[in-house]
Amino acid sequence: MEEKEIGKVSHYYGHLNVGIIELSDTLKVGDTIHIKGHSEDFTQTVESMQIEHANITEAKAKDVIGMKVAQKVHPNDKVFKVVP
Repeated sequence: MEEKEIGKVSHYYGHLNVGIIELSDTLKVGDTIHIKGHSEDFTQTVESMQIEHANITEAKAKDVIGMKVAQKVHPNDKVFKVVP
């Protein structure tokens, strides 16, 4: 499977399991993403995203989104979109 870098993690809220991601490309609910960092390397499906606490189904480059993550993430972890 091919992957395309679409952003990076800027913050993580551990009590919510939410990662804040600065996007450099589009992302939609239902897309599969791969988060890779110093101690993380996992794949998950995007189930929901928010901008300023409002639910959205699609985000574009330069958006800063919050989303539930399957594992702990750290600032500067890279986010890739898995392209089937």
